[in-house]
Amino acid sequence: MPEQLDFLAAIPAPTPSTAPIPPPEPTATPQSGVPETLLIIDTETTGLDPLQDRCLEVGAILFDVASRAVLCQQSFLLPVDSNPAEAINHISASVTRRPQPWQDALRWFDQLLSAADLLVAHNAAFDRQWFGIDPLPAALKPWLCTMDDIRWPDDRQLRSRPSVRDLALAYGVPVWAAHRALTDCIYLADVFARCDDLEELLLRGMEPRQLMRARLSFEERHLAKAAGFRWNDPVKGAWTRRLSEREISELDFPVVMVELEKNRITA
Repeated sequence: MPEQLDFLAAIPAPTPSTAPIPPPEPTATPQSGVPETLLIIDTETTGLDPLQDRCLEVGAILFDVASRAVLCQQSFLLPVDSNPAEAINHISASVTRRPQPWQDALRWFDQLLSAADLLVAHNAAFDRQWFGIDPLPAALKPWLCTMDDIRWPDDRQLRSRPSVRDLALAYGVPVWAAHRALTDCIYLADVFARCDDLEELLLRGMEPRQLMRARLSFEERHLAKAAGFRWNDPVKGAWTRRLSEREISELDFPVVMVELEKNRITA
């Protein structure tokens, strides 16, 4: 169609615009000190002792705090010879040895660790001890425990150390399974997505804490229990809880730092 081609050729070519290119729309600046990106982590293991047992599954979700959104997630198995905890996590050792690119998954997981500002786990003291033991990489970013560090709002009527299931139900998150790594990560991500006060919860949860012992008589033990202190755990014969300076100042009874107390006894 030569006539149409001639017509198109007669149209002058556009000249480059000299108008300034508008800058991209600014993103919301996070509240000072609030982590922008969380890596929610959970592990399944063959037992409780990292010196004798092995991690056989890792689940992880990269979570954006400002948008309350999941950025990416992964779950993978690590091969083990046996799994004494199969009755709990329902993962047979033979399944972990099925062909799958777990070495590639570890490299991707290392990238997720690098992308996160804060690592989050429910009972973080348990999960973090497996990292840095071959084949898992070290996890050197700060950790936050959703069971011990975050003080969930009173109106959710949770225990001082709630389970993942209790936490999910308190925030209206459907619970369909338990004891697989990615499942528990999804529960926590869904809870975070429903927290209007997430930034404040994270900031307060990140406050430095020390293990404190309640200085109360036997008759006053109900005060320690109501404040979330635990009896006989981890200090035998004592009510203890990890507290920040702010939390100590809000108590109605005296406490003493466990380390200071031990030093005084041994001096």
